[in-house]
Amino acid sequence: MVVDASMSGSWWMCGSHDVQDLMVDFCRTYLGVNLDNKLDWSTNMDAVYRKGQSHPFFLRRLSRLDKLVRKAGSVLGTHSLETLGKAVERATGAKVKAIMNNPKHPLYFKVQESNSGSGRLISLCSLIMLLLLLLLLASTGDGQAQRVAGKKKNDVCACEVNSTMWSFPAVKYEAVLQQVETCEGSLNNLQEQVQLSHERLPQIEAVIKNVTARLEPHQYLHDQGLYTALSLRMLGQELSQLETDVSDIHSQLNNAQTQKLSKEVGRLRMNVDRMKMADTINLKTVKETLRHLKNGVESCKSIPTDFRGIQKLCFKGLITDISDPVMTKVSPHGKSYISGSWGKQAQIDSEGQKNSYWVQTLLSSHILGNTLRVYQTYEDFMASTNYKDFTFASSYSHADAIEGPSAVLYGEALYYHCYRSADVCRYDMNSNAVKRVTLPGIGVGFNNKFPYCYYDCRTHSDVDVEADETGLWAIYATVGNHGNLVVSRLAWDNEAETLNVSQTWETRLFKKAVSNAFMVCGVLYATRYVDEYREEVFYAFDTATGKHDSSLALPLEKVAKGVASLSYNPTNNQIYMYNDGYLLAYQANF
Repeated sequence: MVVDASMSGSWWMCGSHDVQDLMVDFCRTYLGVNLDNKLDWSTNMDAVYRKGQSHPFFLRRLSRLDKLVRKAGSVLGTHSLETLGKAVERATGAKVKAIMNNPKHPLYFKVQESNSGSGRLISLCSLIMLLLLLLLLASTGDGQAQRVAGKKKNDVCACEVNSTMWSFPAVKYEAVLQQVETCEGSLNNLQEQVQLSHERLPQIEAVIKNVTARLEPHQYLHDQGLYTALSLRMLGQELSQLETDVSDIHSQLNNAQTQKLSKEVGRLRMNVDRMKMADTINLKTVKETLRHLKNGVESCKSIPTDFRGIQKLCFKGLITDISDPVMTKVSPHGKSYISGSWGKQAQIDSEGQKNSYWVQTLLSSHILGNTLRVYQTYEDFMASTNYKDFTFASSYSHADAIEGPSAVLYGEALYYHCYRSADVCRYDMNSNAVKRVTLPGIGVGFNNKFPYCYYDCRTHSDVDVEADETGLWAIYATVGNHGNLVVSRLAWDNEAETLNVSQTWETRLFKKAVSNAFMVCGVLYATRYVDEYREEVFYAFDTATGKHDSSLALPLEKVAKGVASLSYNPTNNQIYMYNDGYLLAYQANF
């Protein structure tokens, strides 16, 4: 054998008639450790066998790598990642092409002869072996071939080759395989997290929209604030009106209480004047003082004679106890209609409807209604017979239709919240005429702006009309009072046939923090949700004194979760609840 030294020292080749046999043997044994002309592989046969077994295992793992690449592409949203097979094919093609374009490359003639169709020099197995060699060469750091010096011994050219550079990198492969498995587990976790995020995203968006909607009524605080010049100007206007009212009352009564009010208003005027010069006083504190004085003025106003006549009925103090339900009945329209109001006619000296019971159910989306059902006796009401239906609006969207569970039958007229407005309507059952009055305040809440809430909001319960021993009341909230409860006393003028607002009080109780409210002897009572079968009266505001009490804890048992309306009847001291389609009555004790 001879050594071919004509190839610029970058590859080795043993040439003559033994080349073909050498390549066939080399193909059969993959890559040996010691290579000589005797072809003695006995010492390394076991190692070669193990390597030969690892190649098929490696090829099977390649498909797993392809699956991992596709999964990574799906998680990252990129579906154009190149598979490992295509990458190898592209790299191998580029390597063969580079050899064919370089006549000085040691394998140039081998590839040319294989490409020309000559099967004598290199067989199909040799070509496959050559591709494997190219892959191994491409994976090395320097990509250079080995130069081997031959020795002449016994007229034979022997060359020893260190083939470890071509041996299968089993240790590195296992390390890479472990990294691949770790990466696969990480991708699986990432895919689960992405899927969970997609599922939770709509829920998060719904929560954000709900919070945004709940904060919208208070956006004015962000736009105007509590300390702007506009707020100070409005405060001055309110104080001027208060000074006029106090002056009128003092000229009429001229007692110790009116004198005290005059002095307090004078001190407040001094504070407001100082604020105009320099913002040294907390405007919120001043507004709270103004609210307290306004409530005191309302309590001192000239009270109608009917109020003075009934005053003897209100010397019983606050409610001390509320009984368990003394009557339970399903709404005549069925318990599927969960919003409405009901009770006994509430005017003490009424003759025409003295013992009448009534039910007003919101038949359109639990929000709107236009009919009233009246029973002449308690027995007829319990038996659901001998009733008469009154229609006070031609449609649910008519201006005279009722919005929200807000009605009360007082004498021969139904009082309720008018459709999509800040008005209270009065429907006369005899003449079918509807009169209305607009509630006072800056930004009176309606159209579900300030409903009763606490646990679950009762939709469109913005304005609540109530009756007690002193007359008629409207309970609502305004933007000017920061969403807190406002109480206005209503009065019907028979001669002028007009509905008026005679007095108004502002409280510090946020309306959406209560589940419902009612009036007893000029005292506002508010309730809150306790659990599915119990409410609790926890707050009272006395319009006669302007004082409030938040230490009450009077339980109200119920049979369903939601409370649509709650009203007191002065003729029998009973409290009526519309409880999600159930009609409940309680006895109030003083």
